[in-house]
Parts: sequence; structure tokens; C-alpha cells
Amino acid sequence: DTGFGGLLNVDHTVKGYEAAGAAAIQLEDQEFPKKCGHTPNRKVIPFEQAVAKIRVAAEARSSPDFLIIARTDARTALGLDEALRRARAFAAAGADILFVEAPESEAEMATICSSLADTGKPLLVNCVEGGKTPLCSKQKLIELGYQLAIYPATGFLAMGQALTKVYRNLSEAGDSFGVKSDLAEFKGF
Repeated sequence: DTGFGGLLNVDHTVKGYEAAGAAAIQLEDQEFPKKCGHTPNRKVIPFEQAVAKIRVAAEARSSPDFLIIARTDARTALGLDEALRRARAFAAAGADILFVEAPESEAEMATICSSLADTGKPLLVNCVEGGKTPLCSKQKLIELGYQLAIYPATGFLAMGQALTKVYRNLSEAGDSFGVKSDLAEFKGF
């Protein structure tokens, strides 16, 4: 996520991921240790350092098929204009996909997409149930101008809800008979 240190570490990380067969790497401008993009009090590294990380990552890869996803968390602490400035600079530095984290309204999402459309880079949105960014339908995201959407929390939130139901049943009934239809087949799991 942050490149695991300075520019030498970014170079090493990109080469390692590519050699391992990864299709892409996401690098961001948060200070280490990083936090979830939908939590408060995230800090970002200075503009010049962030752009240098993306430039080094783009230069470190051996194939243009290995994609650099450049994420900025500047929106929360420094405002939307700074986040857009960083995303535009990331595109110029060699990023393949741009990711402005945590827009707080559909209007901000539209501004991000319209402001960065002339870069020619695909735009990524992070859809987190209960997060800062409004959840939209697939069609709405396309209309806004996004080409990629990730749902990193959906699975573990569903698992949490399922665990709550199962353990509540165990606590109240003392057995698992009441949740048997909610369980995966043991042999197939």
C-alpha cells in the first residue's frame, strides 16, 4: 500500500510483486502506518514524495502490463482540490489507474470523474458499506465516470453478520440446529 518505506523500497516492492505474478500494485500517499481510507485522522506524505513514489514504481516495472494503481488519501485532511492535484500528478508520473479515496458525496464523485477525465486514466472508487463514500448502483458509477469499483468490506461485514446470528443461536438455543441452513457444507468447504 505505502511501498513499505522510501523510494528504494518502492522499487524493490514493485519488482517483487511483478516477479511473483501480480497483475497490479496499489500505492498510496498515506503516512505509515496506514489506516483504512474511511477512518478519520489519516495523514499523507508531502506532494513531492508521493509523486516520486509513483514515478519510481512506474520505472521499476519491467512490463507495461503490470499496472500501477495510484491512490491519494488527501481528500480528508487536505481537501478535494489537493486530492485532484495529486491524482493528476500521479497520472503524469506514470500511474495507470487513479484512485481518489473517500469522496463524501455524489457531487464530489462527479467532480473527481469530470476533473480527471482528460488524463485518459481509468478511475477507481472504493465502495465501503457504512463508509464515507455514498454507495451507488453499478450503472450510477458508470454514469459518474468510474471504470472500476472495489468492495473490500462487503465480505467481512457479511461474515460478521453471519457469525453474530450463529453465535446468538448457540447462546440462546445451546446448539446449531437453528442455523444449519446458514452453514456451508463441511466437506465442500
